[in-house]
Amino acid sequence: MNKSTRYSPEVRERAVRLVFEHEREYSSQWSAIKSIAGRLGCSAETLRKWVRRTETDAGRREGLTTENRERIKSLEQEVRALRRANEILKTALAFFAQARSDQPGYTDRPSRLSGDGFDCPIRHRPVRLRLTANRDYPVTGYVVGLADATGAILVPGS
Repeated sequence: MNKSTRYSPEVRERAVRLVFEHEREYSSQWSAIKSIAGRLGCSAETLRKWVRRTETDAGRREGLTTENRERIKSLEQEVRALRRANEILKTALAFFAQARSDQPGYTDRPSRLSGDGFDCPIRHRPVRLRLTANRDYPVTGYVVGLADATGAILVPGS
């Protein structure tokens, strides 16, 4: 049976401190960990992980510190969100390219940019696209224009 128990940070700190204080009384650190874990009611492996993490954070052991692990995790989340946004923009670009070529009276000349979006070259009105987001991909903001390689602004044909 797999039992999952959350321990408070105070319990973790106390357990690790006990291991460091009493490890000289035992033949090895593992012996101290097993003894102290039994008294505290947590598994020896759990306590060993806490001790290793504390040693790494203190610089006594090689490895990533907790701070670096959290930084890497947040950067990976940001990369996933940016990749998702890029996928959305690529899909929008393909949609606009198709819609632009299907539009009667289509012109390749770039339209005028405005501070609030861009003027549609066909309907001459500001166009805005809203990117939707969910909790996994927090994309915010508006697409105010997409341009192809020639600099022509791409707009939907609706």
